[in-house]
Amino acid sequence: MRLSGKIVLITGAGSGIGASTAKLFAKEGASVIVNDISEADGIQIVKEINEAGGKATFIGADVTDRDQVKAMVEQVIAQCKQIDVLFNNAGISVVGTLHETEDDVIDRAMQVNIKGVCTVSKHVLPYMMEQKQGSIINMSSCLAEIGFLRRAIYAATKGAVLALTKSMQVDYAPYNIRVNALLPGTIYTPFVENYLKSAYEDPEAALEKIKQRQLNGQLGTPEDVANAALFLASDESKFMLGSPVYIDGGVVSGKAL
Repeated sequence: MRLSGKIVLITGAGSGIGASTAKLFAKEGASVIVNDISEADGIQIVKEINEAGGKATFIGADVTDRDQVKAMVEQVIAQCKQIDVLFNNAGISVVGTLHETEDDVIDRAMQVNIKGVCTVSKHVLPYMMEQKQGSIINMSSCLAEIGFLRRAIYAATKGAVLALTKSMQVDYAPYNIRVNALLPGTIYTPFVENYLKSAYEDPEAALEKIKQRQLNGQLGTPEDVANAALFLASDESKFMLGSPVYIDGGVVSGKAL
């Protein structure tokens, strides 16, 4: 029960990494606030957690909407009195070279992946500052540090999140608030599965090719990232401040792409 008694808010927790993390955190004793833009997805995850004996509540909000975020955070405080952990997980992927990416796609990626992290953090931070403790986990990507084919906009947003994390840590360390970032590699989520099916004539062959990017020849799972998030959320990582945590199968340190 590594998160016993902690109140945790996870954005984008209706599927993929967010859903796996919500389930793991609840199993470890946290009271989990499941946020997602999809009410159906979020409620389903809450149902699964509660049926398994955990504690979870769904609050719908678009992380890019200031008023919705403010209302969500105020609701959490009204119900739970505090927020111990914020996992800024909500994000979207963008595939394509810069010149072929439509302006509205660029704008949406910036809004969700950067502004979303800023907006939720901005409204949670005053409560963490008042309680003199907290852990914020920001979802970056290993692409924040390496070049990669047809991922320019996505990489730019995740690079911004990593830079934001480091400067946030300097500002909020005096309040005993830790701010760290997760940098996953290719994780086999429903998005990746659907992308392979829609973008390639032979999805299985494409999957095998993608696996070779990692040193171990495998893709990561949502549970791999959830376990890393659990470490950052727990008191076991109390000496980690402003740190990037790689869950990438060795892509960044091991070989060029």
